[in-house]
Amino acid sequence: MAGPDANGGGEAPGRGVRRRVAVTGMGLVTPVGIGVEAAWKAILAGQSGAGPITLVDATNFAVRFACEVKGFSPTAWMDAHEAHREDRFAHFAMASARMALEDSGFDRSLWDPWRCGCVFASGIGGIRAMEEQYTRFLQRGPARVSPFTIPYLMINAAGGNIAIAHGLRGVNYGPVSACSSAAHALGLALRHIQWGEADLMVAGGAEAAISALGMCGFASMKALSTRNDAPERASRPFDKDRDGFVMGEGGGALVLESLEHAQRRGARILAEFLGYATTDDAHHITAPEPTGDGGARCMEMALADAGLAPGQVDYINAHGTSTLYNDRVETLCVKRALGEEAAARVSVSSTKGQTGHTLGAAGAIEAAFACLALRDQVAPPTINHETDDPDCDLDIVPNQARRRPIRHALSNSLGFGGHNVTLAFGRWEG
Repeated sequence: MAGPDANGGGEAPGRGVRRRVAVTGMGLVTPVGIGVEAAWKAILAGQSGAGPITLVDATNFAVRFACEVKGFSPTAWMDAHEAHREDRFAHFAMASARMALEDSGFDRSLWDPWRCGCVFASGIGGIRAMEEQYTRFLQRGPARVSPFTIPYLMINAAGGNIAIAHGLRGVNYGPVSACSSAAHALGLALRHIQWGEADLMVAGGAEAAISALGMCGFASMKALSTRNDAPERASRPFDKDRDGFVMGEGGGALVLESLEHAQRRGARILAEFLGYATTDDAHHITAPEPTGDGGARCMEMALADAGLAPGQVDYINAHGTSTLYNDRVETLCVKRALGEEAAARVSVSSTKGQTGHTLGAAGAIEAAFACLALRDQVAPPTINHETDDPDCDLDIVPNQARRRPIRHALSNSLGFGGHNVTLAFGRWEG
């Protein structure tokens, strides 16, 4: 076992010492591209990942389009035997985590495995496998249900399989908070490093809910856009004519490590992870609290945790789902948290216009985009903006990416259940 003097190891600080945390690796599996640079290039170009559903027969569905991940083969990231024992959401988790670890230059022989962990989330987990196995049960009887049914379904299968694959023997669990799940995973991983409980964490989320139950359930609650004739124009965050979100799928992972250790081993630092906060609206299981108080307080707390003043925020990757109430309330949140003057200067975009809403993966995918905005000094666009909404009067970077100085960025996630999460990142210039 590697000791405290190893490349990545270290003595845990005292409880009163809060360590700085670096982002040193990222991995993305998205509807607009597999791999960080492919996805980011598509985002900056304003490409939409929406199209007719191919993963399930949607002929009789009210909504027949989604943002699917195209060209993904799980055996490119794990052997066929392993892939057979995992649901599609876990495939996305495994692929994005492997990308992120390789991107970070992780060498397991140089780290104490007991101080390397994983917090990996999903909002729904193995819903596709659940449907398949229940159908098998009904058609072929109890004896034909797969012995892997429960591992298929478990949300913690993502983190557990990542740990097995990479020898991460430290803290490991999978938070569940709907659309805020992956953001919670990142914030919790941040804390484990800040307070010396781990030196390296793989954190993120994955979702694969483009299935019969997933699509029909969200459609029945009137959450989805019904623009079946124009899928690529359906997700339109902050646009006056928005009519719901577009279902997406994918996975995102970030490698976090103590800044001291990252510098000592000469790691490439993508951004500094400055702060995190979470609140709950305590209002309604699916609708946001109308005044935006919960989301605003969350943003304020994240700024305080990061040691930032409102005027220091240059870019926000908004939750921005393209639903009527979410986008209106999030606009209120930004204004209340930053103040009218700072809110008027900040660039706020929603990349869900391109990826769709990836649910429990969204917080990680969008945190990666926030870090890339810091790296490249460019705010990604909010596509499909055609008509201004006076209730969403922020600078939403309409339709075209914009180069601008970005020192600090926030990423918001606002989930069903009233769960609010804000993550704060800083540009690394060391």
